[in-house]
Amino acid sequence: MASNEPYDVVVIGGGPGGYVAAIRARQLGLKTALVEREALGGVCLNWGCIPTKALLRNAEVIRLLGQGKVFGFSFDTSTLKVDYAAAQQRSRQVSGRLVKGVQFLMRKNGVEVIEGTATIKSPTQVAVGEQLLTTRNIIIATGARPRSLPGVAIDGHWVISSREALELTQLPPRVVIVGAGAIGVEFASLWNSYGVEVTLVEMLPTVVPQEDADIGKELEKELKKQKITVRTNTRVEKVETTGNQVVLTVSTPEGKSETLTADKALMAIGIVPNSDNIGLEAIGVRTDRGFIQIDEHMRTNVPGIYAIGDVTGKLALAHVASAQGIVAAETIAGHSSETLDYAHMPRCVYSFPEVACVGLSEAQARDRGYHVKTGQFPFRANGKALGLDEYEGFVKIVAEEGYNQILGVHLVGPHVTELIAGPTGMLRLEATLEELARTVHPHPTLSETIMEAAHVTLGEPIHI
Repeated sequence: MASNEPYDVVVIGGGPGGYVAAIRARQLGLKTALVEREALGGVCLNWGCIPTKALLRNAEVIRLLGQGKVFGFSFDTSTLKVDYAAAQQRSRQVSGRLVKGVQFLMRKNGVEVIEGTATIKSPTQVAVGEQLLTTRNIIIATGARPRSLPGVAIDGHWVISSREALELTQLPPRVVIVGAGAIGVEFASLWNSYGVEVTLVEMLPTVVPQEDADIGKELEKELKKQKITVRTNTRVEKVETTGNQVVLTVSTPEGKSETLTADKALMAIGIVPNSDNIGLEAIGVRTDRGFIQIDEHMRTNVPGIYAIGDVTGKLALAHVASAQGIVAAETIAGHSSETLDYAHMPRCVYSFPEVACVGLSEAQARDRGYHVKTGQFPFRANGKALGLDEYEGFVKIVAEEGYNQILGVHLVGPHVTELIAGPTGMLRLEATLEELARTVHPHPTLSETIMEAAHVTLGEPIHI
């Protein structure tokens, strides 16, 4: 039961934004309650980031088994049994362990967790079922849900979202994935590794279209090598169910109409904010297409009401939500905080190969008026990548020509999601190419490619 005494903060939503905000608020001495209607950890821990990475690890093992000739082992393939249901069960166990960890953190930090659906009655009152919580501040961290095409319902069987995709214990023979952003290409890599016939449909010119065009082109090339069908510049016009099949009518780059047939269609085209039915209209919180509008301190236009995470539409990534949660809690407590630069937030895609980017793409930098120079260093010239037998892809650096300030670092290749933290720190410190190039990287490592790319961008290549 909730306390009858007023709270300093009530957080609505227990995902990576909400629970981090609650922990930081308690560290700063604020009496805090967190309301969660379904499961602590939110989409990320339960139906997103974490279970997909567990499944992709299983897929990685299967891919390695297919490289026996390279690594000098062999076995009778007729005796190899791949059990996707076991992989799915492992992913649930991984998620469950982390959720229990969040529950422990709530108890450890003295955050009062209230189960139920919250409705904001006023800037100082939140209703949860029959309970009415009084608070000085509210942080909205309600997240978002998958979006579908106009007129296309996600029925959970024929047309599915990422959540239903993660619940599958048996994979269909053929799948069409609509949208080649992070979610789309990750599921394409996962299912392809298990022998599913995958078709990726993307209306924009490249896969991962929000990233640098060179990265998208390289990833598309590698996906096609894996026998994944990639249809870019292709728009889905209609989705129908016929018998036991899903039929998608698409418009080709040439303007012709074609049909794609599959056993399931995965919608991976973006998100809809969970800002409806929580009482925003009654108190006058400003939104844009449902996304809650905030300032650099996570404040809405209504005093005492804050918003963080996917519901703000800033950058739908768990680590961004967590960073926003810390800023919101510190602002409420009157503690000094930082202004977040969303361009300096790292963005990762866990496909095969992986993608990791931070900062501006080449096109974005030029659009902002910078005089740009770029450089690339291939993983094929890196000793550790050759040793791993994973050497496709490259590192690309975008820099300002006059002062050599690094504007963006973009990677596609092996394990690059583990390499992006260093460049992220350098962008935050407004580092130059010289500073990156002269930062000695350990040998032999994949991380050397970043240093080498800085040398290339300076016009002083060492190993190519």
